[in-house]
Amino acid sequence: MKNLARLGFPAFLIIMAVLPNMLNSRWQAVAITFLIFTVVALSQDIILGKAGMFNMGQALFFGMGAYITAILNSQYGWPILVTIPVAIILPALFGVLLSGPIIHLRGDYLLVVTIGFNIVFVQVVQNNLGGITGGPNGIFGLDSISIFGKQLTDQLSVYYFAFVVLLITLGIMRNLEKSKVGRALHYLREDQLAAESIGINTRIYKIFAFALGAGIAGLAGTVFAAQYSAVSPEAFEFIQSVLFFSIVLVGGSSIPGVLLGVFVMFVLPEIFREFATWRFFIFGFAMILAMILRPRGIWPATFGKIPKFLIKESNHGA
Repeated sequence: MKNLARLGFPAFLIIMAVLPNMLNSRWQAVAITFLIFTVVALSQDIILGKAGMFNMGQALFFGMGAYITAILNSQYGWPILVTIPVAIILPALFGVLLSGPIIHLRGDYLLVVTIGFNIVFVQVVQNNLGGITGGPNGIFGLDSISIFGKQLTDQLSVYYFAFVVLLITLGIMRNLEKSKVGRALHYLREDQLAAESIGINTRIYKIFAFALGAGIAGLAGTVFAAQYSAVSPEAFEFIQSVLFFSIVLVGGSSIPGVLLGVFVMFVLPEIFREFATWRFFIFGFAMILAMILRPRGIWPATFGKIPKFLIKESNHGA
């Protein structure tokens, strides 16, 4: 699969760079959403796939980024590009605050808590907290993105902006996978006790995974707000977190796996739009098949488990 990924990845980038010019407006919008959802799914992969933490609230961080951009632009006149650092940093800080008290939870318990936070976020913005979230109607009439004085008002321009954001995210993911931090997260996912036995501070790495995943999801939220020039609570409800969770579970914890997961869980339902009412069935059936046939996903990461000699050395040292 490594050779296939090396050949397929450049081809994928070329196709994605050329494809929107051959699409009509509807499919250009679908392509933009594909790019945004891929960024969010990659951020979920850091928490769920790399660190092995059952997070079912990624739409919370996605929504935070979108609302931060919308509020700063509509209420205070900040340009969309200027809101990006804030839309990354604040969700990342919230990821640290959220994960600190719950980081000791595992499996289903962590899953339930993150679901709860996602639901609370939706309720807060629906109730128009501080009179700035717009309530159930959300926030409308956002400015378009401006780069060096050029307004990105057409979908093609927004697509390439989203494409650049995806490329940046892919670069972060590639560097993470090859780094010591990435290997530590993988060891943490495979066996937390063994990871601790070789000196890995699992608490710090878990919090780091939440912060990084939240920040990248917040960045995707900015692009989402720019795409639609609006945000509303229903775009970040629990079902969206289910989608991102399902993408990583079905596709696998790797860049190609996430790309395949987004295609299977988002693009295919768009292709077969007349069967949209079967979306929940597709989610459930795909996850069942994945758990039975490919428990690590269609294209899982290729790292091995914690080297046995490290565990032996640690035990010997103890």
